[in-house]
Amino acid sequence: MSKVCQLTGKRPISGNNVSFSNRKTKRRFMPNLHKKRYFIPELDKWVTIKLSTSAMRTINKLGIYEYLQKLEKKGVNTGIKLS
Repeated sequence: MSKVCQLTGKRPISGNNVSFSNRKTKRRFMPNLHKKRYFIPELDKWVTIKLSTSAMRTINKLGIYEYLQKLEKKGVNTGIKLS
């Protein structure tokens, strides 16, 4: 299962664990992803999306349909057909 947000494109990044003695070992910072179902009344259908919590907050603010239109206008491929 890939750990990539379908809407924002957030993915794991790498960094270091830093101990008290300042030794550094590699680690990965994972995005906070959730699988969520949304109903789009304009299209009269349900969609299941794997998205980050920041994308969820944006959807709560704008609405799912407006957010998807905004991403489509930017040229982001979300995999969801709006027409």
